[in-house]
Amino acid sequence: QVQLVESGGGLAQPGGSLTLSCVVTGTINSMPIMGWDRQAPGKQRELIAMIHKSGATNYTDSVAGRFTISRDNAKNTVYLQMTDLRPADTAVYYCRGRIRSFIDGPYSDYRGQGTQVTVSS
Repeated sequence: QVQLVESGGGLAQPGGSLTLSCVVTGTINSMPIMGWDRQAPGKQRELIAMIHKSGATNYTDSVAGRFTISRDNAKNTVYLQMTDLRPADTAVYYCRGRIRSFIDGPYSDYRGQGTQVTVSS
């Protein structure tokens, strides 16, 4: 059973920083693509950052230049470093990934339970 567990959320002041972590546990053969979603109150969930196992990254415009996604493949962990936080970044942040448990097995999409980030003075 694959599970994604996020941590690191909390309260930050505008202009502040937070780093989120996502640990993937269970039987894992390959997790080529990992990412972070967020859902703000009253808004649809949006994909904000993705990272390939090669290290290639992609960001949505609203976080580009302020957020950095990274991964430690040996630890099956994905990070989201968030700087210059704004009140508009307030949301529940979810880790997501395309993962397979066995070689030649199917890939499935997984998402964690989420961690709350609140940006307020």
